[in-house]
Amino acid sequence: MKKILYLLLACFVLGCGQSYEETKRQKGVERLRLLREDSAALKIAVLPTIDCLPLYVAKELGLFDTSIVDVRLKEFTAQMDCDTALLGKSAEGAISDLVRMERAVLKGAKMHYVAQTGSYWQLISNRNARIRELKHLEEKMVAMTRYSVTDMLTDRAVDSAKIKSEYVFRIQVNDVLVRLEMLENNMMDALWLPEPQATIARKGKHPVLLDSRRMKMNYGVLAFNAKKMKTFERKQQLDAFVKGYDAACDSINKYGVGHYRRIVARYCHVNESLADSLPKDLRFDHARGPLQSDIERVNSWLKKTK
Repeated sequence: MKKILYLLLACFVLGCGQSYEETKRQKGVERLRLLREDSAALKIAVLPTIDCLPLYVAKELGLFDTSIVDVRLKEFTAQMDCDTALLGKSAEGAISDLVRMERAVLKGAKMHYVAQTGSYWQLISNRNARIRELKHLEEKMVAMTRYSVTDMLTDRAVDSAKIKSEYVFRIQVNDVLVRLEMLENNMMDALWLPEPQATIARKGKHPVLLDSRRMKMNYGVLAFNAKKMKTFERKQQLDAFVKGYDAACDSINKYGVGHYRRIVARYCHVNESLADSLPKDLRFDHARGPLQSDIERVNSWLKKTK
């Protein structure tokens, strides 16, 4: 009887061992398959901001779903992380700004600008800091990102207020959600915010000191790493992507941002009701690159910061 029990136990152990090895092998095969699919997909680094809305809408409505392209959105909350993904191995494209991208070009990167996103930034002061004019920024902290459009905008604000640059303390806060949190928790005097974070700040009665739209600075871009887009397959993917992107822009412009409040809430980490408080004049243009004059203006500023 004992021999039978030992034999059954041995068979059970052997069977479990084979099952474990087989499961391990299958997991390895599945992991390789997923890695190949991800490698072949068109990956784009995005932020929880309204300038990414055409990407989110196209993804949710299936406008990217073709046999040619598999678009995968890589979500980040800091612009620098998007840039790292774009310049590294994690993404072929990214939402960024012209200042950061042109700085990367000066360092040897090659960029292909697919779209100018129409993103804008507002300099918003803490309502408890008693900052009502730009001149009140002297000896105050301003949250921004170094070598980005917000850095360039801070220079413009300081110059227009005739304040010495060293008397405005620039605090690097890259994560846009952390930046907003610091405002709400009275940890920052002033800061640059895009939408929808700027709307949240305005609803909280925090004053707007400056709006990049008034300065005619439209530097939001959707850029692709040109070195990664050389193959015929990638070029086909990009053509299919642009068609989906443009279709999403048309849909948002037709129905309004509020129509896509659930998508805004999901990807921008806000309440659905906030979509109804966003500016009514938000529009999204078809994919086209920035003006050469804007690129030259950015490069002129970058040369001064060296």
